[in-house]
Amino acid sequence: MSGSLNKVMLIGNLGDEVKMHHFDGGGCIGRFPIATNESYTNKTTGEKVSNTEWHNVVVRNKAAEVCEKYLNKGDKIYVEEKIKTRKWQSDDGIQRYSTEIHVSEFNFLSTKNDITTNSPPTDIKEILPENQNSDSDDLPF
Repeated sequence: MSGSLNKVMLIGNLGDEVKMHHFDGGGCIGRFPIATNESYTNKTTGEKVSNTEWHNVVVRNKAAEVCEKYLNKGDKIYVEEKIKTRKWQSDDGIQRYSTEIHVSEFNFLSTKNDITTNSPPTDIKEILPENQNSDSDDLPF
């Protein structure tokens, strides 16, 4: 295989509400953290160990609007796409980095009892017009 692949699939719970940023041109970005949990038993001590990993998620435009409308802190969600690292300079002149999951596909996994009476679409493909649910330049080859 001559190419490479940048693909992430996560199932986790929202750690906060979706934070929206709207641009002058009409586009928008939604950002929210997802927590994934891992539990295992330490074979040496017999102690149960639990680890939580936090992931910064970014969704764009219509998908961001849907997430803002239907997702709440604590909701379970499946997200899929790629990892991107952002670099910027802080006010004190230090180079900072942030690793984000840029999502193009997602499914809401919370039960209907956990979701408000507005029934959300369960899959991003139900929201976006055909041919707009992925970027053509994302192919790994």
